[in-house]
Amino acid sequence: MKLQFLGATGTVTGSKYLVEVNGRRILVDCGLYQGVKNYRQMNWQDLPVKPEKLDAVVLTHAHLDHSGYLPLLVKKGFSGPVYTTPGTKELCKILLPDAGFLQEEDARYASRHGYSKHNPPLPLYTEEDARKALKQLQPVAFNDIHKLADDVSIRFRPAGHILGAASLEVFDGHELLVFSGDVGRPDDVIMYPPEPLKRADYLVIESTYGDREHLDLDLDAFVRLIAKTAKAGGSVLIPAFAVGRAQMMLHILEQLKSQNRIPPLPVYLNSPMAIKATEVFHRFHERHRLSKEDCERIDAMTHYVRTVEDSMALMEQNYPSIIVSASGMASGGRVLHHLKKMLPKHRNTIIFAGYQSMATRGEKLVHGATSIKIHGQDVPVKANICHLDSLSAHADAGQMISWLSSIKTPPKQVFVTHGEPEAAQAMSDRVATELGWNARVPVLNEEVQL
Repeated sequence: MKLQFLGATGTVTGSKYLVEVNGRRILVDCGLYQGVKNYRQMNWQDLPVKPEKLDAVVLTHAHLDHSGYLPLLVKKGFSGPVYTTPGTKELCKILLPDAGFLQEEDARYASRHGYSKHNPPLPLYTEEDARKALKQLQPVAFNDIHKLADDVSIRFRPAGHILGAASLEVFDGHELLVFSGDVGRPDDVIMYPPEPLKRADYLVIESTYGDREHLDLDLDAFVRLIAKTAKAGGSVLIPAFAVGRAQMMLHILEQLKSQNRIPPLPVYLNSPMAIKATEVFHRFHERHRLSKEDCERIDAMTHYVRTVEDSMALMEQNYPSIIVSASGMASGGRVLHHLKKMLPKHRNTIIFAGYQSMATRGEKLVHGATSIKIHGQDVPVKANICHLDSLSAHADAGQMISWLSSIKTPPKQVFVTHGEPEAAQAMSDRVATELGWNARVPVLNEEVQL
């Protein structure tokens, strides 16, 4: 068995791993690079393996940094099956076409306003490209053993994090290679805890929070921020990932409103992707902590902003409100238009609710940027900026160690990926010192014979 690291090395984005086993080539995760320009440009580079030479793709979950490259892979010639959990398939049906649409929309906007160096600006792939790729998705239930060949099988294990998220086992009849995927928290507001691992001969783990521990969720501080902003006549904007974080924020806001802990402000969800994802969460309510009644209360509270016209009308409103919009790191989508309008005004508050990747707009804002570039314009930052990192859907360093400790026989090797360099190295060091396992941080395109 051979493993090659094609993404998510030295960064938290672009997850891709090539597994060659018994003559089969399997791509585990097919993620987009997101965030800063240097990373986004990597999406345009060819992979070391030709797409038509791949036998299968397996997705651990639907977030675009794990699934968003798939339409381009298909566009370039991949025609095989794409294995997912049922929940991941349903979310990909939303996320991938929407990602294609947003890329087309961004290209059109750049063309109209002339801030792109390319003439004409082109999307990485289109909405139609994404819809074609969806035809290749094949769902596999959690814990079912699915044979890719007589001597190669895969199995998904629940990983928490978001709906449908899984850890993945690849077995060749002798060695078990396990990919953690993105691991959820045992105390997540919405998702159930990740299922403990039982065995891994070789293990690839994420390290998003490999160098830190989560703070306890301070809802009182959240309540004070909303009350202070409303009293000043401002609005609260919450950039949120469309899948998982947006639903968590709506649930928290619904609880606070029902307890009369925050003013009775209107709550808007302004993200077509997040709206559709919320509908999927409601259909799959048995796979997470929210009951059918919880979902109905969220629906009753929330104004869903579906059309471009309604979004533009919301931009022009001046009375206090709470707006949840994607993307969570302010890297694209409708949230950018809200930021352009709201950042220059002292009375507004922007609350980032989760991890902010290095050099993204979100990271720059939470670290005190006095201006930020949006759509080619420098926008002054006068609004109040707050970062509630305690709402992350990723396990922190201690929770990762606890989750790993369920493996009784040490893996032969642990590979630490999907983290900024300091976080990945810190996670590797903790695995070595606290668990006594062999652990290291691989580099991009490195090949390992297992």
